[in-house]
Amino acid sequence: MKKYIKFISIALILLVSGFILSTKSEALKIDEIKITNATTASIEEEKPILIERHPKAETQKVSHKLDSLLKRINKRHDFHGSLLVAKNGKILYSNQIGYADFRKKEPLNEASVFQLASLSKQFTAAAIMLLYERNQIQLTDTVNNYFPGFPYEHVTIKNLLNHTAGLPNYYWVAEHKWEQEKAPTNGEMMALLESSNVQRYFKPGRRFDYSNTGYFVLASIVEKISGTSFSSFVQKNIFDPLEMKNSFVYSYENDPIRENQLTGYRLYRGWKHLKIGSTVNDAIVGDKNVYATSEDLFKWTLGLNNGKLLSKESVGLMYSKGETTRGRKVPYGFGFRINTKGQNTIYHQGRWNGFSTGLIQYLEDDLVVIVLEHTNYNGMKSLNKKIKKIVADNFGA
Repeated sequence: MKKYIKFISIALILLVSGFILSTKSEALKIDEIKITNATTASIEEEKPILIERHPKAETQKVSHKLDSLLKRINKRHDFHGSLLVAKNGKILYSNQIGYADFRKKEPLNEASVFQLASLSKQFTAAAIMLLYERNQIQLTDTVNNYFPGFPYEHVTIKNLLNHTAGLPNYYWVAEHKWEQEKAPTNGEMMALLESSNVQRYFKPGRRFDYSNTGYFVLASIVEKISGTSFSSFVQKNIFDPLEMKNSFVYSYENDPIRENQLTGYRLYRGWKHLKIGSTVNDAIVGDKNVYATSEDLFKWTLGLNNGKLLSKESVGLMYSKGETTRGRKVPYGFGFRINTKGQNTIYHQGRWNGFSTGLIQYLEDDLVVIVLEHTNYNGMKSLNKKIKKIVADNFGA
């Protein structure tokens, strides 16, 4: 009888143990499903940057007016470029006029890729803010934290972003101190600054002085921290996430010419367009040398403003005026000029080797105007005013 009871007890123990193991196994499976579903949901939340357009029926009048404007400035002011206008987050107008290649008489098209000149600084600032959000840098860090031999002490990352660092012009340093035939890269220019013994303009934070040097130094910091080229970092962390498929960073003599990549021109004797050659400063990146189409630039604006790339707090810093050590506001955020007088605008313009560029956001009107041009057009400010008025007078949405 005792043997029988013992046998029954063992059987019951085995049965209960099997049930418990089975239950745990099911629980594990359920948890796995929950994790998988959660992962899938998070991926689905990362929706692509969708470009929306206003219906043609609503834009016929304003498109006609903007077409006429493009034809007029092409004829009168030798404008060869693209124009994109967006209202309320949707493209209202996008067109190109003029030639991409004057010798071959090839017209510009929507795939034409322009040198952005100083508009490139926006991407450098965004790269820095990505590192800041990942706790890899602090805005109060000095350049010497990353480049101990940097000859200008106490310059913070924020000084560089706001143009209050007081650094000398690296163009002058390259043109007078660089002795090699091939143009210097960022790393070589950082080394040249260390050895060139060129004086700074003023102590950091004293005042605002627009500085290309500051932004090439920022790009060099990105390279130092990330352990990769500035081009690769921006491609992986900005262009790819925002689906900017026709954008890239180009360093003269180090990178191949891409498809649809434009060259800058100058008008000779009022009739002939001559290509503008590269200079000793053209391998440096961070202050210039981002190339993009107008539609990619619109994706950039949408992605930045809609939190696809950076937090609202980080974008707020980029869109806020800087300040000197004496408390005086400067008209520059991080990569953007700030205008709060009259029209509330966030903008930047650029000029380099024949390219003239502009991106302006009229915040109160929810209007974005992107102008890219490659024959030394110099009427950007006037053109923006005309475009804004045409949209206000001819589009009611």
